[in-house]
Amino acid sequence: MQGVIVILVFSGLFAVQTTLAAQHMIGGSQGWEESVDFNSWTADKSFKVGDQLVFKYSALHSVVELGSETAYKSCDLGTPVNSLSSGNDVVKLSKTGTRYFACGTAGHCEQGMKVKVNVVSSDSTTVSSPGSDSGSDSDTDTKSSHGLRASIGYVLAVGSLVVGLIWAF
Repeated sequence: MQGVIVILVFSGLFAVQTTLAAQHMIGGSQGWEESVDFNSWTADKSFKVGDQLVFKYSALHSVVELGSETAYKSCDLGTPVNSLSSGNDVVKLSKTGTRYFACGTAGHCEQGMKVKVNVVSSDSTTVSSPGSDSGSDSDTDTKSSHGLRASIGYVLAVGSLVVGLIWAF
């Protein structure tokens, strides 16, 4: 019986961990487009290991992952780490560090269609200053979904524990 309880508790805790990941729509409601100020867009975001970046764009664009800050700053698209072109690409953030993305269409990177994402560990906490959310085209849904998903995960964990305890007795 104790083994069953341990399994249920760990299953619930695993559910909590997996529900904490978030999807970030690059560029907010505008998506991966030239008109977005990506530096401003990322300013109040926290990207964690396990999160996903979602690039939604028209056939005029693509996504090129660059391997260094030097390539990012100079828009050197010559040796990409990865190239994507589906118009609805998802990139999983699997480790800490900085990731660099640019549009592969000639001239778009130079015009500012590039984004730098700093990825922190999934157990990091980020405290934002009051009023830091400008409310304009940010991914507020993603921010609030962290809390909602975490709440659902905790309910699953506690529910699993309660069911396990009831079943054990």
